[in-house]
Amino acid sequence: MEFPAHIIFAFLLTLIAGLSTGIGSLIAYFIRKPKMIYLSFSLGFSAGVMIYVSFVELLPQAVNQIGQFTGIVVFFLGILLIACIDMVIPEARNPHHYKDMPSEQTLKVDKTLLRTGLFTALAIAIHNFPEGLTTFGTALSDERLGLVIALAIAIHNIPEGISVSVPIFYATGSRKKAFKYSFLAGLAEPIGAVIGFLILLPFLSSTVLTSLLAFVAGIMVYISIDELLPMAHRYGHSHTVILGFILGMALMAASLFIL
Repeated sequence: MEFPAHIIFAFLLTLIAGLSTGIGSLIAYFIRKPKMIYLSFSLGFSAGVMIYVSFVELLPQAVNQIGQFTGIVVFFLGILLIACIDMVIPEARNPHHYKDMPSEQTLKVDKTLLRTGLFTALAIAIHNFPEGLTTFGTALSDERLGLVIALAIAIHNIPEGISVSVPIFYATGSRKKAFKYSFLAGLAEPIGAVIGFLILLPFLSSTVLTSLLAFVAGIMVYISIDELLPMAHRYGHSHTVILGFILGMALMAASLFIL
């Protein structure tokens, strides 16, 4: 079976976004002390992009084509899905609830570190699953927006990769194992895209794709408010977070205007 080019492109974007967790692993290996100010800016930037595109582009497009009531209902269904996934993960293992970035100063070499790293990888994989559907669904509807969303998700996946790899590396002393588990956590995004595509394939139509835009917008708004911004502020540099957030919105606005 030969897949159309736009489906292959959407999957490749999702794959790149998911595997960016591996970049976080590499940073943990080669940079002894990642500068928190860069992570704070990047996470704020990613949140700005995702929130702006959700409310200015994705949701309005859906409302215009499928109606305000249906569009809003689907939007909140997206929020409900990711919120349910968030709630089923125990708080102690939920990457959204980590108070501090793993570092040489805060980690101790003991047997619990491997368990911590593995549970973190599992939690991130579960959260990455709907993000994969987000990237894939957006790219199917609009390749330009799909590229932007993939970039935003890739940025916030990098520190998630660090949070997986550092404890595993300290527990095992193996960089290969740390990278492997971070890599596997990122694979949840393209897997989410494939499963989502297989489920939606018999029902794909312009109405379904348009509805998916509102659904994706709900997921991205929740991720931005519940994960990206709180995580960015935990690293300090609050003004840097706000600057990144505003620049993310500004860049998104400029790209939508130009393209």
